[in-house]
Amino acid sequence: MATNRPTGPAGERGDGVEVVLTDVNPYGSRTLVVERDETSSVAYLCGPGGTVHGAVWLANHGPAPDGIDPDRLNSELPPMAPRANTRHPDGRGPLGTLRSLWFEEGDGVALYENDELLAVIPGWADMSRGMPGYSRDALGESPFAWSLEEAHDGLASRISKARAYWEWRGGDGAWASFQQFVMGHLDRKVGTAGRFWDAGGERMPTVGITERPPERDREHTILSTVGMSCQRMPTVEQYIDRPDAYARVELAVASPGDARDAARLFLWLGQYPWHSVTWLGHGHTAKWYHRPETFPLGSAYGGVMMLTGLPGLPDMSGFSFGGDSVQWLWLVPITPDELSLVSAQGYRAVLPRLSAARLTRAG
Repeated sequence: MATNRPTGPAGERGDGVEVVLTDVNPYGSRTLVVERDETSSVAYLCGPGGTVHGAVWLANHGPAPDGIDPDRLNSELPPMAPRANTRHPDGRGPLGTLRSLWFEEGDGVALYENDELLAVIPGWADMSRGMPGYSRDALGESPFAWSLEEAHDGLASRISKARAYWEWRGGDGAWASFQQFVMGHLDRKVGTAGRFWDAGGERMPTVGITERPPERDREHTILSTVGMSCQRMPTVEQYIDRPDAYARVELAVASPGDARDAARLFLWLGQYPWHSVTWLGHGHTAKWYHRPETFPLGSAYGGVMMLTGLPGLPDMSGFSFGGDSVQWLWLVPITPDELSLVSAQGYRAVLPRLSAARLTRAG
């Protein structure tokens, strides 16, 4: 299969291939493209620019070949599944009405034909590694598709949760109720709320920033995102055995200076996992994307390290959503040299350099 696909509106491509469905996930980071010609149909999961991240054969519309057709495989045409790997060796008619159901994380998608599950492309699908998606019409495993029937038990719960999530998320008052739960948790853990800013603009996911000014014996302001944990981060399950403990996060920072400066960190990172299809966790770092003098916590630093449970800072644990615990990741400024050290030796190599003053006085 090709590595780049068109992601424009449905219609003829000009080579006899018709784009019958194009659908973008709620975060704008992945696009589902379904193509067909008179011979076969295929679905692609694409990133920006049409780069293919996953693909799955859907159906043959004519007699299946005995083996893989190399000429068709190396072309821009949808592939045909071999006879041994399709439930319809003589072919089947054109696809019916298609609709998609995105996973909560946005990195995978289920495809329905006439309200019956037709295919699933999970976030870990990778054609270059011989890992396609799952197709209803597939038998066994081929380079183009794996049997959906054989994987259905494992996928059914994931699909059911995705459907329930988007039904809830589209309901009246869903975001307001979630925001209230997070704010109440922070009231108990950190103290009285101050200002609140929008960090998401018009794009999903919805993310806000809550300010907790100094009070009692705390001399610094605590800032926290509100909304990141409302949806699981993408790709966590590819790296972590227990994604339920790591897939939902909020970010926090402690600052003695102008809270509006520190809040710019959340404008940078608050939606990053979903737009870049990645995840944030303990020990991760992020390099500032702009000129050094524009870094919100001072030009001496080149980015941030994300850590949980820092001494001298409030314990933010105890909040859960969707059956998953939520981690608060503290953003600690680190220098360009420290970023390089983490890249070479891992985050633990930098921990001895982080003074108490830097942990509790970001900036």
